[in-house]
Amino acid sequence: MAKRRKGKKRIHRAPHRWLLGGLGIALLLLIAGGLGWWLRSQSAAYAAFQAAVLRGQPALQRVESFPDEGRAHLGPGERATYRTDPPTSGPHSPESVPPGFYTIEQPPERLVHSLEHGLVVIYYEDPGPEALQTLQAWARMFNGPWDGIVVVPRPGLGRAVILTAWTHMLRLESWDPDAAAAFVDAFRGRGPERPVR
Repeated sequence: MAKRRKGKKRIHRAPHRWLLGGLGIALLLLIAGGLGWWLRSQSAAYAAFQAAVLRGQPALQRVESFPDEGRAHLGPGERATYRTDPPTSGPHSPESVPPGFYTIEQPPERLVHSLEHGLVVIYYEDPGPEALQTLQAWARMFNGPWDGIVVVPRPGLGRAVILTAWTHMLRLESWDPDAAAAFVDAFRGRGPERPVR
């Protein structure tokens, strides 16, 4: 029978275990700090947007309203003729354009479906770098499937910007962030298919 050694038991520790734990904690702190910074920047951007909404309220008097042209779905490959240009309602593709900032034109039939969902579609050509930067930021900020923004190019606009929602339109001869913010806030999420605001 083997003799038992008396005394303290020796504990074997994995080498660098404390280093791995420290790295994990550092990584968590880094992620938390990044998340905190992102949340602060998002809330600052949203606060700036809301301030622009308040300043832009008078521009809502210039919003054009149009009769509803219907909500019928087109068959594959079918095209629609709209009474407004760009369209604000009417027959549309079964597929919509997801929220986001686009550099390639999108089919009007798909954009009308986006309007039906409650998205605001904003058309641009060359409104200037400040406008493009703001529109990209708004597209990131408002990216919900029922209350987002679609920003798409439209040849022939030059410096003008056109904002559309279901049966509504605001034409800006040049970029006016306050007027644009007021329109986005007034109509985003209020489409006929599934209003969320």
